[in-house]
Amino acid sequence: MRYSAHEILVAPARATASLHRLVIGIAIGVPLFLGLSFGYASLLPIVFGSEAWARISPSVAKATSPEGVLINLLTFGSLIVALAIILRLVHKRGLIGVIGPLRPAARQFTRALVAMILLYGVVLLIPMPESIEPVPNLDLGRWAAFLPLALIGLFLQVFAEELVFRGYLQSQLAARFASPLIWMVLPSLAFGALHFDPASFGSNAWLVIGWAGLFGLATADLTARFGTLGPATALHFINNFSAILIAAPKGQFDGLALYVYPFTMEDDGAVLAMMPVDLLILVCGWLAIRLALRG
Repeated sequence: MRYSAHEILVAPARATASLHRLVIGIAIGVPLFLGLSFGYASLLPIVFGSEAWARISPSVAKATSPEGVLINLLTFGSLIVALAIILRLVHKRGLIGVIGPLRPAARQFTRALVAMILLYGVVLLIPMPESIEPVPNLDLGRWAAFLPLALIGLFLQVFAEELVFRGYLQSQLAARFASPLIWMVLPSLAFGALHFDPASFGSNAWLVIGWAGLFGLATADLTARFGTLGPATALHFINNFSAILIAAPKGQFDGLALYVYPFTMEDDGAVLAMMPVDLLILVCGWLAIRLALRG
């Protein structure tokens, strides 16, 4: 595996690569993120007004309205702020160090994004079994009206997660340990665990964790292979664009989806039927980005 470009992200982490600093960073970062999120949530009734908030708030937990989806996505701004603080406070470095050089990152992001769009253009032409064929959800005009804010929120969400898992955790661990079994696998396991939600996914919660862990490995590989967060962010962005804004499972983050699948994430048969398709798209996306960037 050609990971020499990973040094671009790992080198700035070496000065503060001790495990105790990483533990301190996480110990400060988690409550800081929760505190910022609480502050953000406390502002929402003021921003929307009491009457509108009473209408919107029931849809926030599962993001079943356009406003509910946006509120959830924009929460991730707090994660970026928390990470910026612990990077400066604990590791004496800035966000750029976990992104990589901005111009190459932007160039890689754009090329990877085009590759993913072309891939999904082909995927959309493949007919699905009637039992899991998505049905119309949000009116096209309303969807288009929310789209600019949705794209901003979606990018904020995926970029925040890439900053934390592939930027921060991966680079700090790689600066301390040479083996990819540590610096690729541990952040991917953490990323998978973050998706554990048996209340929403029922007995499928472990399948979701497994898929998210594999997704984490794919993005970890792209980050190490190309030396910036650009490719991983593109893969993550198009994946979530499809899952949140195009077709979502019924009753779970479907508030801004053009279509919904006629099943919930607790439906064992339907989720099992979709999982091989999702895994195939993930592998094809990973390969498409590697080909687009020749890595």
